[in-house]
Amino acid sequence: MPGLTVDDFDYVLPPELIAQAPAVERRASRLLHLDPASLLHDRQFADLPSLLRPNDLLVFNDTRVIKARLFGEKSSGGKVEILVERIVETDRALVHMRASKSPKAGARLRLSNAFDATVLGRAGDGGDLFDLRFAGPVLELLEKHGQTPLPPYITHTPDQGDDARYQTVYAREPGAIAAPTAGLHFDADMLATLKAQGVNTAFVTLHVGAGTFLPVRVQNLTEHVMHSELYTVTQETVDAINAARAAGGRVIAVGTTSVRALESAATATAKTRASVAAHPALDGTSTLPRPPATLDAQSGDTRLFITPGFTFHVIDAMVTNFHLPKSTLMMLISALAGTDAVKAAYAHAVAERYRFFSYGDAMLIERPLIAPQTSAGQA
Repeated sequence: MPGLTVDDFDYVLPPELIAQAPAVERRASRLLHLDPASLLHDRQFADLPSLLRPNDLLVFNDTRVIKARLFGEKSSGGKVEILVERIVETDRALVHMRASKSPKAGARLRLSNAFDATVLGRAGDGGDLFDLRFAGPVLELLEKHGQTPLPPYITHTPDQGDDARYQTVYAREPGAIAAPTAGLHFDADMLATLKAQGVNTAFVTLHVGAGTFLPVRVQNLTEHVMHSELYTVTQETVDAINAARAAGGRVIAVGTTSVRALESAATATAKTRASVAAHPALDGTSTLPRPPATLDAQSGDTRLFITPGFTFHVIDAMVTNFHLPKSTLMMLISALAGTDAVKAAYAHAVAERYRFFSYGDAMLIERPLIAPQTSAGQA
């Protein structure tokens, strides 16, 4: 399907279907199951264990949402709003900033009426971020004075309930400014149930950035540049994937961020092995490296943009929430399930009044029996 444009991933969503609060219990949401025959089944999220098999592997993103939003003022008196994008040193971070007039290098900011930060300069692609030096450890100051950065479509001011529910129960690596929301449906009891029935778990880390909410501003998808996010896939997770494959299990990513981490690692692995194959001395031996498996442990920045036609090397299925129209996340799930199947699923979800976005309901998407015939994705 050459020539895909952003409009191919649009749909009409009644505003009242945007969930403003989570379900009373994590597992109390609904689950729309898109099976390998592209058939739809209305289920409850509590049904998920019955759809999984012994030796399946669930891969979760263990990133932890930080209280990344701060309010304050410039030394000149103008108000500022800051959203920390990435912590780069103990006392230094790259941030998004809203201000009536952008501060220059050397300017001092008073944040939360509690501590100061100094502007070091501009950073990021196109200078869209500010480099700030904080008057102390960034994580400690955010935890004490920051605010949970709820998505822009959730309209209430974050409270203690959001501090708990906009966080997965297995979060452990601080650094995200948005939750990997597919994981919000899992509670400790469900994880125990899955373990008891022989479903295994593994973890990746991908620190979700503000770019996850940015619209695609070009019509031609080949012109879009993805935001950069930091990810890690450990050897332990690689071993778990290999074990699942050997036992006949499926690799099921929990969330689009887990998909991007795993497929980014596979892409990086393929590039590394191609280089070593072309130059055997790089491997430290006089022979070619071992026969290629799916992926090696990897860590770094990724800009992987998954669009219809992308070849998935790791995942067989995914659990995911419902996504914004025209978003890169709509493109990712369309790459897995097929554009037509996703359009049908979303039309069904709207008609059946599913709840959408971060605090909304979930989908289980299995790879179709026949791969969608679409154009190639870009990495």
